[in-house]
Amino acid sequence: MRIFLRSRCQRRTRQVSEISLSVGLSREMRNNTVSGKPLHPVIKATGFVSFFTDLGSEIVYPILPIFLTQLGASRTMIGAIEGMAEGLPALIKLVAGSLADRVRNRKWLILTGYALSTLFKPMIALAHSAGFVFLIRLLDRVGKGIRTAPRDALIADYSEPSNRGHAFGFQRGMDHAGAMLGGILGFGLLLWLGSDSASLRQVIGWSFIPGILSVMVIIFFIHDKPDRVMDVKEAVAPVKRNPFEGVSRLPRNYFIYVGVASVFALANSSDAFLLLRAQSLGVQIMIIPLIWAFLHLVKSATSIWGGKLSDRIGRLPVLVLGWSLYAAVYAGFAFIHSPGAVWALFLAYGLFYGLTEGASKAVIADMIPAGQRGVAFGFWGMLEGGLLLAASLLTGWLWDRTGSPTLPLVLSGILSLLAALFLLIWSLRTGALQPKPAH
Repeated sequence: MRIFLRSRCQRRTRQVSEISLSVGLSREMRNNTVSGKPLHPVIKATGFVSFFTDLGSEIVYPILPIFLTQLGASRTMIGAIEGMAEGLPALIKLVAGSLADRVRNRKWLILTGYALSTLFKPMIALAHSAGFVFLIRLLDRVGKGIRTAPRDALIADYSEPSNRGHAFGFQRGMDHAGAMLGGILGFGLLLWLGSDSASLRQVIGWSFIPGILSVMVIIFFIHDKPDRVMDVKEAVAPVKRNPFEGVSRLPRNYFIYVGVASVFALANSSDAFLLLRAQSLGVQIMIIPLIWAFLHLVKSATSIWGGKLSDRIGRLPVLVLGWSLYAAVYAGFAFIHSPGAVWALFLAYGLFYGLTEGASKAVIADMIPAGQRGVAFGFWGMLEGGLLLAASLLTGWLWDRTGSPTLPLVLSGILSLLAALFLLIWSLRTGALQPKPAH
C-alpha cells in the first residue's frame, strides 16, 4: 500500500512538474516571440548612465557652435574643433576596447571615462578663446574614448542575439531621452538668464550636476557578469599587448562591413553644422536648444523601435533604409529656405538615428565572438572618429570657401546614398539580409 501511494505521488509530482515546465516554456516562447527576453538590470543601468550624461552634454552642445562664433571662430575652426574632438581621442577607443577584452572588471574603465567627461565639460564656461574650447573638448572626448567600447561590450555580453538590437536600442533611447531633457533645460536656462556670452557661460556650468548623477549610477549599479573571469581566461590566452593583434584576428565579414560603413562615415560630419544652418535660416538662438530637444525626442521615441526592427527583419535592411533617409535629410538642408522646414528635417533626422544606432552596434556584436568584441568596437570607433574628423574639416572648409552650405551638404547626401547602395549590393551578393550572429 505504501509503495502504491508513493508511486501515485511520484506520478502526480511528475505531472505537475511537466505542466509547470510546459507552461513555463510556452510563456518563455511567447515572450521571446513577441518582445524578446527582458533586458538585464545592468543594461538598464547603462541606459540611465547615458541618460544623465547626455542630459548634461546637451545643455552644452546646441549652444556650443554659437558660443564659438561669439569667440570669433570660423566654420572651418568649428569643424576642426568638433572633428578633432572625435578624431584624436578615437585611437583611445581601440586601446580601451582591447583592454576591455583582457581585464576582469570593465567597470573601472567605464567609470573613468564618464568621470573625465563630467569633470572637464563644465570648464568650457571658462573659455575666452576657441583654442581653450578645443583643448577642453579633447579632454572631454578622451573620456568618451575610454568608456564607449567597454560599455558596448558589456551590453553585448548581457544580451543575446534575439534581443541585442533591443538592448542597444534601449541604451541609445535613454541617451536621447537625456539629450531631449538637456535641450529643454537649456532652453529654460536661456529664457531665464538670456543669450549673451556671459549667460551662455552660466548655462554651460549647469552641466556638472547631471554628470555627477551618471557617475553615481555606475558606482552602485554597473558590474561585469559573474562568470566573466573564466571567460577572460579562456578567450584571451596569450594576452595581446598590442591591440592591433586582436584586430588582425577579426573575421572577414567585419572588415567588409567596416569598409562600407566608412563611406557613410565620410558623409557624417558634425551635427554642429546643421545647427549653424538652422541659425542661418533665421532660427533664433534661444530656439536652437528646443530644436535639439525635439531631435532627441524623436531619437528616443524611435531607438527601441529601430533596434527591435533590426531584430525582426535584419540589421542590414534597416541600415540601408536609415542611410538613404540621411541622404534625403542632408539634401533637404542644402536647399530649404524656410525656418519652418527645419523642424520637419530634424524630425526625419531623428528617425534616421532611431533606425541605425542600435542596428549599427548590434551588427558588429552579432558577427564577433564575446572575447573579441571590445577590440571590434574599439577599432571601428577609432576609424569612425578619424573619418568624422575628415568629414567635419571638409564640410567647414567647403562652407567657408563657397560661402554657402549647399555644396558640403549635397556631398554628404551623395556619399550616404553610395554607402546605402554598397550595403544593399553586399547583402544581396551574400544571399543573406544580415550576417549570422556569433554565439
